[in-house]
Amino acid sequence: MKKREMAENPVVKVTEIPGPVSCQLMARRERAIPRGVFHSTPIFAAAGHGAIVTDVDGNTYLDFAGGIGTLNVGYSHPRVVAAVKAQAERFFHTCFHVMLYEGYVSLAEQLASLVPGDFPKKTLLLNSGAEAVENAVKIARAYTGRPAIIAFTNAFHGRTLMGLALTGKERPYKRGFGPFPPEVYRAPFPYVYRFPGRPTPEECTDWCLEVLEEMFHTHVSPDRVAAVIVEPVQGEGGFIVPPLNFLPRLKAICERHNILFIADEIQTGFGRTGKFLAVEHFGVAPDIVVLGKSLAAGLPLSAVVGRAEIMDAPDVGGLGGTYGGNPLACAAALAVLEVFREERLVERAARIGQLIQRRFEEFYERYPLVGDVRALGAMAAIELVKDRTTKEPAPEETKQVIAACYRNGLILMPAGLYGNVIRVLVPLVATDEQVTRGLDILEEGLRQSGA
Repeated sequence: MKKREMAENPVVKVTEIPGPVSCQLMARRERAIPRGVFHSTPIFAAAGHGAIVTDVDGNTYLDFAGGIGTLNVGYSHPRVVAAVKAQAERFFHTCFHVMLYEGYVSLAEQLASLVPGDFPKKTLLLNSGAEAVENAVKIARAYTGRPAIIAFTNAFHGRTLMGLALTGKERPYKRGFGPFPPEVYRAPFPYVYRFPGRPTPEECTDWCLEVLEEMFHTHVSPDRVAAVIVEPVQGEGGFIVPPLNFLPRLKAICERHNILFIADEIQTGFGRTGKFLAVEHFGVAPDIVVLGKSLAAGLPLSAVVGRAEIMDAPDVGGLGGTYGGNPLACAAALAVLEVFREERLVERAARIGQLIQRRFEEFYERYPLVGDVRALGAMAAIELVKDRTTKEPAPEETKQVIAACYRNGLILMPAGLYGNVIRVLVPLVATDEQVTRGLDILEEGLRQSGA
């Protein structure tokens, strides 16, 4: 199917889903790949353009998962493809530690200019979000001379051992993989929907920060804490948007105790929330920001951006890696930043968010299975419950809705501590018509589930 036809008629079903070729590949996958490698659909991709993906059987889908938030500029954006091809014709790799190249420097400069804060910044490029988190912790410890890190309930910071120590979900991420690195302490995140007693958002913030302050007396002295790491909107935890006063007050506590504030913007960054970075909604300038996912349109690349004096704390040779800031990935990322500027994708995310939130509110009115609606820009989710009064999670119903959706041409992913949240990470290049069509399919999935 041609790109124009796909744009006009994005969902085309030519076989049962999964189709025969996907089923054949699934049999091979089960023989060759460990069961611990998760997949949310039994579908094998063949090609993608914008917000549309075609499987190996010729079926086309709208993608509202976006590679778990890596495809904010969509599949195969022409500008990104051209940049990668041009770089590939020059050279694939030198290793920045051996022979330097301009792409790394240019990207470092641009990312530093985009991160909030009226102070000099420097940028370290790496391969994955988890690697960026690891290095942010290393840098914070080197600068402060302190060992402890504070993370939050429901947090997700990666699958490395330090990433798992910071992550706040036992199964499937941490089960069987311990012991984990010490000196990680956990504070409560203001998950207003599930907070006991139906407090106001402000009361929720009050309680969470009171617990944090109490931790300084009962668990770890503040003069031993190098950094607090927080997702401005929790991703894997269920797209939990904190009250507006939470991050500013948390930052003030950090400043009072000379604790560094690390913002994990791996999933929230690159326009997803209607700002380039989610912290901009809260008026906070982090000491360190971790970036990844949509940075390079799906190529492996991540970044740590921070105050220059903090980033310079490790000794020469203390930071880096063979592939960090690979030339192809840097070329893709520089093209991504051009696309954001030229196509005004941050503003586009705000528009997409309005479309999604309006429909999600209608879902709440129509379907009792929808217990909560939450969103910041185009980072939107619905939480499914068996009963709105008890708020009992509905993970099986969530699986059923997601399965009904992919059979009807919409790719979605779950999230949340209980696996009962349906999150939306639609590429920001999607048209209004594509977003609406996808939401129609999601509503049909809710209807089919008996919601």
